Amino acid sequence: MNWEQLLSLRRQGDTSKRLRIEQDDTRLGFEVDYDRIIFSAAFRSLQDKTQVIPLSKTDFVHTRLTHSLEVSVVGRSLGRLVGKKIIEKYPHLKEVHGFHMNDFGAIVAAASLAHDIGNPPFGHSGEKAIGEYFSIGKGKQYKDQLSKKEWQDLIDFEGNANGFAVLTASRPGIEGGLRISYATLGAFMKYPKESLPKKPTKDIADKKYGFFQSDKKFFQEAAKDMGLIPNKTGDDIGFERHPLAYLVEAADDICYTIIDFEDGINLGLVSEDFALEYLIKLVKESIDTSKYKTLTTKEDRISYLRALAIGSLINDAVKVFIDNEEAILDGKFPFALTDKSKYKAQMDDIISISVKNIYQSREVIEKEIVGYQIIQTLLDKFITAYDNNFNGTASNYDKLILKMLPERHHLEKEDLYGRLLHICHYVSLLTDGNALELFETINGKKRD
Repeated sequence: MNWEQLLSLRRQGDTSKRLRIEQDDTRLGFEVDYDRIIFSAAFRSLQDKTQVIPLSKTDFVHTRLTHSLEVSVVGRSLGRLVGKKIIEKYPHLKEVHGFHMNDFGAIVAAASLAHDIGNPPFGHSGEKAIGEYFSIGKGKQYKDQLSKKEWQDLIDFEGNANGFAVLTASRPGIEGGLRISYATLGAFMKYPKESLPKKPTKDIADKKYGFFQSDKKFFQEAAKDMGLIPNKTGDDIGFERHPLAYLVEAADDICYTIIDFEDGINLGLVSEDFALEYLIKLVKESIDTSKYKTLTTKEDRISYLRALAIGSLINDAVKVFIDNEEAILDGKFPFALTDKSKYKAQMDDIISISVKNIYQSREVIEKEIVGYQIIQTLLDKFITAYDNNFNGTASNYDKLILKMLPERHHLEKEDLYGRLLHICHYVSLLTDGNALELFETINGKKRD
């Protein structure tokens, strides 16, 4: 892969390539991507979507929106620091093509901002609830009517693939279609493959999948335009990662490791003394002991250590990327940057504590159970009504249910896979609060 092609400014629907930086007096070409994402309805909905604590009313607990904003800030720093090194190594990128280190920052910041845009309500349990509706729930009846890859899309419903659909809207009735640059799409595509084959692999890019069968045509178009390296054979579609996707992943890893841990401390799920011990291990090389001793509140101490920890992890991720840049361009770096971090042991310790004390806390488990019930009920009601209407057997109740769908979701001519995925997409873009309200309405329990 080469940076000139990877930094493509081409956008969905363009008839010619735009590889040079285009800008006016106020906005760089790639900064437009960030603006389009942040003004989108799908991004705004993240303000009422779970990060750690579902339906939490606690002010200081992060939502998907605050998490995404923080990931974008870390991503911008990672992109600029890496971009500076890349421009120094390949000066023609600036001299001939007009690229600047800030372009790298803008791309990674935009992709980081969008990294959770396709995630369903109620956190990762939302993805599992959708998948299990089909794998072991009422949706299992559709298995024999779908191809293997279409079925895998549903039973392994993936927020990353759903996010690609939001950003590109390459099929009718999908909210989004933001026409962001291919470079930003490439950085967003952490898992540039389809849902099958699903086989054991040590390559981090094969951990999940990045697009639904309905979006594969445009996915291939974008991947080929950027010069991503194909790594599948026959009818299977898959590519090596866009290098900047490693930075988006690192930004997310850094934020959820440190900031989810901070939420657990503020909620009292992790004791301060215990937390300080683990955070100090990350910052022992940069901590100002005299300054730290002047901090009198738990919040100030945790905030100081969190900032230092994030800074340490950013600098380390940049070093790992630059040290392995040629292998990354060759598609021969099957690891997350944090896997090769000198702080990996400390990060693993923090994640282990978070899993035990936060992600498996009673409050989280109780709310995830509620989320399962809500999502699976909504899927069943809408899929049944949608399918019956398509087959001409809709009851009056089915027709009333369909009137709850926004007008853009009233499509008549989709195949079965399209109809099922369409409803999954609609439910996935609901906020936690909207999903709960719709659930109560359908069950006759809506409160005034």
